[in-house]
Order: sequence, then structure tokens, then C-alpha cells
Amino acid sequence: MSAVAIPGTTFRGKVTQARVIPSEWTKLRSVRSTRWSLLVATVLTIGFPILAASVISSHWGHQSPEERANFNPLDPALIGSQIAQLAIGILGVLVITAEYSTGMIRATFTAVPRRLPVLWAKATVFAVVTFVLMLPSVLIAFFASQSILSRHHANIAWSHPGVARAVIGAALYLTVIAVLSLGLGTIVRNTAGGIATFAAVFFVIPPLMNVLPASWNDAISPYLPSNAGRSIISITHDAHALAPWTGFALFCGYAAITLVVAAVLLVRRDT
Repeated sequence: MSAVAIPGTTFRGKVTQARVIPSEWTKLRSVRSTRWSLLVATVLTIGFPILAASVISSHWGHQSPEERANFNPLDPALIGSQIAQLAIGILGVLVITAEYSTGMIRATFTAVPRRLPVLWAKATVFAVVTFVLMLPSVLIAFFASQSILSRHHANIAWSHPGVARAVIGAALYLTVIAVLSLGLGTIVRNTAGGIATFAAVFFVIPPLMNVLPASWNDAISPYLPSNAGRSIISITHDAHALAPWTGFALFCGYAAITLVVAAVLLVRRDT
């Protein structure tokens, strides 16, 4: 008996960046670990400032005049975003390395032979999702923590110089971390290695700078990715720190360089 040819249902349309982005959005939101990681980041961003403000408020009456004078009410408001960067960074690495570990990357590159649209789509989708979630989270964290601190008139107003920039800057900082960690994951192509590299850059190298002579530390530390990026979320700066937008621009430069290196390696290794 002769075989009957069945018309194929394969999509034959042209692969464009606009079509790859929805595909990456579908993959991102359909993975359970993604939802949990983003939930953790959101809870940390909001929960820790509320907890910190509550603890400070309960002990306010026992603080000395000097401690009260040196207290920065913006610090507890943004402490959550500093902790949430770990969840965002890990997820950024997983966005790409999980596909390598499961072998799904082969199907992805079969569907998108040019490779680079996949990287641009992943970076765009993850950056947008991060910013959309983190911006309301840092705003809630700020106003909730300041409401608690206002019981002792220890709060800071939104209209205070630099406050709006610092709070919105926290969301921008986490967004750039999302892109940078995705680039690191693409370069390393290994989950453990990518996470270890991210942790080294943001949590290991900065403290190690303290073992250097003070003059070296002051000259180098402001230009480290973490310190440069965090300059946007501070309203007080020492003599050696970079200006807020200068530091953030440098931080964006680090992310861009990481993504470019990732793109070059992606084309050379996976084509």
C-alpha cells in the first residue's frame, strides 16, 4: 500500500526579532522556577524594608542622639533590593544555562538559526519583566517603610533631593543586573559556573578590596560593577564615589560589554 503524504504544519514564515520575543516570553513565564524566583525577589524587595523599619521603629527610643543623627531613613527602604539582586542574578543565569543543561537550546537554535535574535530577545524580555516587577516593589517598600518610620519623625520625604532618583534607580539597578547576569550565563554556559561568576563579581571581590592599601582601594573600588551600579541608589556619597548617573552609566557599560562578549561567543560556538 502506498504511503499518503500528509501536508506539514511547520510554520514557514520569516523568523524576525519581533516573533522571537513572544517565543522567549512564553518560555520565561512557563517555567516554574522563574515564577518562584521573581516572587522571591518581589517579597524580599518589599518585605525586608518593612521588617527593617519595624525593628528600627521599635528600638528608636533606645538610640542615642548620635545614632539618630547618623541614621539614613533611605537605607531600610532599599535594603530589600540589595538582597533581591541575588535572586535576579541567579535567575538571569538560569534563563540561558537551563536550556543548555536540558538540551532545549538545540531546538531553540533550530527554530532561530541566526542565534543572536535569541540572545536579544532573552535580554529584552527578562529586562522588561524585571523592571515591571521591581519598580512597583521598590515604591511600595519605600512608602511602607517611611510610613512606619514617620511615627518617630525619622522618615524622609519623596520630594527630598535624590530620593526619587534613588528609589527608581533601585529598579533600574536590578534591571541591569538581569541583563548582566544573562550575559554571564551565556558566556559560561554552565549554571554553577555562571552563578559562581556572578557571586564573585558582586559579593566576593568588593569586600576583598579592603585588604589592599587604602589608596588602591579608593582608586579601584568605585569602578567595580557593584559599586558603580549602587551609586544611583545613594543620596550621600564620599569623596571617592562616582556621581550617581556616572556610576550607573559605567554599570550599564559593563552589562553591554558582557552582552557583546556573549553574542560573539554565541555565534562562534553555536554555529
